[in-house]
Amino acid sequence: MTVADDTATATEARTARILARPVQLNGLTVPNRIVMAPMTRQFSPGGIPGEDVASYYARRAAAGVGLIVTEGTYVGHDSAGQSDDIPRFHGEKQLAGWKKVVDAVHAAGGTIAPQLWHIGMVRQAGQPPYTDAPAVGPSGISSAGAEVTGKEMTQQDLDDVIAAFARAAADAERIGFDGIELHGAHGYLVDQFLWEGTNRRTDAYGGSAVARTKFAAEIVAAVRAVVSPGFPVIFRYSQWKQQAYDARLAETPEELAAILTPLAEAGVDAFHASTRRYWVPEFEGSDLNLAGWTKKLTGKPTITVGSVGLDGDFIRAFAGEGSSARSIDDLLDRLESDEFDLVAIGRALLQDPEWAAKVLAGRFTELNAYDPSALKSLS
Repeated sequence: MTVADDTATATEARTARILARPVQLNGLTVPNRIVMAPMTRQFSPGGIPGEDVASYYARRAAAGVGLIVTEGTYVGHDSAGQSDDIPRFHGEKQLAGWKKVVDAVHAAGGTIAPQLWHIGMVRQAGQPPYTDAPAVGPSGISSAGAEVTGKEMTQQDLDDVIAAFARAAADAERIGFDGIELHGAHGYLVDQFLWEGTNRRTDAYGGSAVARTKFAAEIVAAVRAVVSPGFPVIFRYSQWKQQAYDARLAETPEELAAILTPLAEAGVDAFHASTRRYWVPEFEGSDLNLAGWTKKLTGKPTITVGSVGLDGDFIRAFAGEGSSARSIDDLLDRLESDEFDLVAIGRALLQDPEWAAKVLAGRFTELNAYDPSALKSLS
């Protein structure tokens, strides 16, 4: 055996040792550190996930993904979405479809959580599934400096949306999901409250960072109140927004702590810190990324994400430019040092359903490079 062979064997063993460790999220034991990141797929006509959706997730579970977080699913509020082909998490037929997804993933040996979603001011007037519903948000604006084009949410609107998230979470546990993820990232409704660029409110839900967190914390508390004590509640958040990739909720660790602490106290069990490149330090003077800072500040388990297994960022890839495989050595170093607890895989796992099995076995040369054409099917 050559020196190169010895090195490869050592790398394979180290990869399996680090990624294959189980991790606890409240009452759920996730069998390894690999998470399937939520990726919007428009393959659910009428908002109903079908057999193809169930098979799509089951293939990833069978290949060894520890936790699947589904594509974003609209909660039961008329203004929550913008497409009739994106799944919904309300309605008898929709929930029956999700039950089949859960059963398929469990039969394949996986665990799964739906991502519960309200898009807020990203919605435009006249869009399905409920064309008469207005776009709603904290201040009726879609981005920093924008004009008012939607409805500023009243207290009744806030209460209705909070109740919709809670109903969806209760339904998720009832039909067998292993946890839920609340989508509080990327410039959608919950994030529109967190970000001062879209939150101009002067009531209790606007102003300081802590006040801007009030809506998200009330959603978390309402969810926590209707699910079992051991049922995991994950909260996904980001600094960047689809409306402004350079936007930031917090410029310092202290500012970030002011946002995250009320969420942790309300009942978040784990944070999913969305970044465009996981290896980029979040604040000056430290190599910690956003997930690393989140864990340090809250003590909660964290999921990192951002171009894992790829070169380049996802913006170029979704624009049609291909990406190639990126070494995961630095990722393993960070996991081994407990900077964060799990790693979410997006495009790489979208392209290659066997990604987890190949990586856990050290079969790196067999990985398929990402091609944007993977978005066109449920492979």
